[in-house]
Amino acid sequence: PKEPSGSLNADSIKIKKEVANAFVKRRKRASPYEWYLEYYKSPMEQMHERCENYPPCDYLSDQVGFALAYNRFFG
Repeated sequence: PKEPSGSLNADSIKIKKEVANAFVKRRKRASPYEWYLEYYKSPMEQMHERCENYPPCDYLSDQVGFALAYNRFFG
């Protein structure tokens, strides 16, 4: 059933679980190493995120590079 505005309501959009599983597949991990990398970030990635979340460091990293900017504010 359509609503007065012409859009569909949530009940008309639902599909059966079996039909949804036909085109939405869960990706399987090939190894425990891939599982580990998915949940734990490397120290370098953590440093990048710390710098990106601090606007002065993020701005300076665009100007002089990540390493110099990170050392300037957190080193």
